[in-house]
Amino acid sequence: MSGGSLDVRVVSPARIVFQGGASAVVAPAWDGQVGILPGHAPMLALIGAGELSIDRSGGGSDTFQVAGGVLKVEGNTVTLLTEYAGSEPPASIPAEAIVFPEDVED
Repeated sequence: MSGGSLDVRVVSPARIVFQGGASAVVAPAWDGQVGILPGHAPMLALIGAGELSIDRSGGGSDTFQVAGGVLKVEGNTVTLLTEYAGSEPPASIPAEAIVFPEDVED
């Protein structure tokens, strides 16, 4: 594993929710939590619903409630595209916002 930091970008349909450096990210994948540190292997993951936690490089952390979407890790860049991101869980999650693995075409 290499040192350094992660370049993180979280995007919802409404806005860029977070963009900046981070030392760690924990995201709610559709089948459980996934943790990402600098030097993580390349990865794609479907996002479920739950808490996204970002530990900032300079100290402190940010948390968001997210629902539906995809997470991409490549190099030390983490991009999360989500249908919903906010400080509170959504009142309801539209069915079309959640992608189930069996719905993904090869």
